[in-house]
Amino acid sequence: MALPARAGLFDDDEARKRVDALRIDHEARLEKLEASARGQIELANQIESLKAEIAKLRGQLEVMTNDLDQAQKRQRDFYVDLDTRLRKIESSAQTADAAPAPAAADPANETRDYEAALNLLKVGKTKEAANGFVAFIRAYPKSSFLPSAHFWAASALYQGRNVAEAAKLFNKVVENWPDDARAPDALLGLSNSQLELGDKRGAKASLEKILSKYPSSPAAQSAKQRLGRK
Repeated sequence: MALPARAGLFDDDEARKRVDALRIDHEARLEKLEASARGQIELANQIESLKAEIAKLRGQLEVMTNDLDQAQKRQRDFYVDLDTRLRKIESSAQTADAAPAPAAADPANETRDYEAALNLLKVGKTKEAANGFVAFIRAYPKSSFLPSAHFWAASALYQGRNVAEAAKLFNKVVENWPDDARAPDALLGLSNSQLELGDKRGAKASLEKILSKYPSSPAAQSAKQRLGRK
């Protein structure tokens, strides 16, 4: 009678061991699944965080780009308005001091044509402005506006991506009117053009020329920054 009791006890122990083994295996699998799920959740959170950071950086970049565009526009408008006022003063002074010349061009037409081209540039019509300044240069070869006409023609061509022609006109300002107030800015424009044309050595030489010939000009500050000097 004792043998069947032992057999039953043995069977119960084996069953418990198997149940325990299955439970342990099940718990181990659950832990792995939970660890995997936690890892996926953490990865998803990291991805969302990166997406938010990228969106934030894009927003900041858009704001900075817009601010830069507005600053460049304000600077261009400032130069255009300043140029108009200066040239009106110069024209008035020269008209008052100059002796009458029978073959001279009509000052009224000269001023009108110059301001017409300048106004085209002011509203962003770069192609029309460039054509207007080039026509002015041909029509009034002895005009006191020639340095400015060449400078603004070059600026309009540069903005219109005709960089090679812009470089030629910037260079004419530097060579023909080195004492003009626009000569330093013309050198800066020439450097920009040379850089876009792949002439890094020439671009650097133009910046160095600004520092040597026009060290007190606003263009010299830009030249120092580009050359990495203090």
